[in-house]
Amino acid sequence: MSANLYALGAIALWSLLATLGVSLAHLPPFLLTGLALVIGSVPAWPKVRQWKVPLRTLLLGVYGLFGFHFLLFIALRLAPPVEANLVNYLWPLLIVVLAPVFLPGLRLRATHVLAALAGFAGAAIAILGTAGGASSAWSWGYLLALGSAFIWASYSLWTQRVPAFPTSAIGLFGLVSGLLSLACHWAFEPSAQVSARDMVMIAVMGLGPLGAAFFLWDKALKLGDARQIGILSYLTPLASTVLLLVTSGRALTPSIALAAALIIGAAWVGTREEAAKD
Repeated sequence: MSANLYALGAIALWSLLATLGVSLAHLPPFLLTGLALVIGSVPAWPKVRQWKVPLRTLLLGVYGLFGFHFLLFIALRLAPPVEANLVNYLWPLLIVVLAPVFLPGLRLRATHVLAALAGFAGAAIAILGTAGGASSAWSWGYLLALGSAFIWASYSLWTQRVPAFPTSAIGLFGLVSGLLSLACHWAFEPSAQVSARDMVMIAVMGLGPLGAAFFLWDKALKLGDARQIGILSYLTPLASTVLLLVTSGRALTPSIALAAALIIGAAWVGTREEAAKD
């Protein structure tokens, strides 16, 4: 049960990301991500002595935190953002269905498959229902969005295959990933002015969705069942979309209500498997 609580904490923080991102949309994405990741690593600095991890583990952490955002931001530039975001939200489904592949000893039950598909349907309705429909035009950005989804799912599962490392080492992953993002900003993006208000919002983003959420997520994966956590993750697009509706003043629509029923139902059914033995 504690694993699910850690996962829900990460999900709650990630649900703020879209709203914060809208408020900071005037900043280049790599600059925003780099600053936020570096700030997010700060709480772990006092435990820097615990950052001694094998190179393989560090590369895995950078692969997850930097690789995910790198592909996602490019995808959002090449493809319609809403549709690219939808493709990216395949990562909870990938966590559920790939868990037996990456983690020997786990079996994928029919309940997990059905709950994962129901959750993805809810995520699709939550996002496309708000957007008013998807574009039929093809874009290579969709493949990059799918790649970002695979990176986050495989990172989440592979962290359980490498030698055990303290959760505080996530700070090292975030710091290195943030510096790489800032390097990308320097190489690919124009310079930008960052106001005092921007820095406050970036600090909130860094300490929350791009900071504490990663620590909570790591704890959840260390303590819980990746299949159940993947299903719970479908609450992220729902919460994010609803929060955007509230902050923008838009009314709750029937599509969002249907999405809520599908996602919450999928999470409930999927997490009931906790009592079952493989």
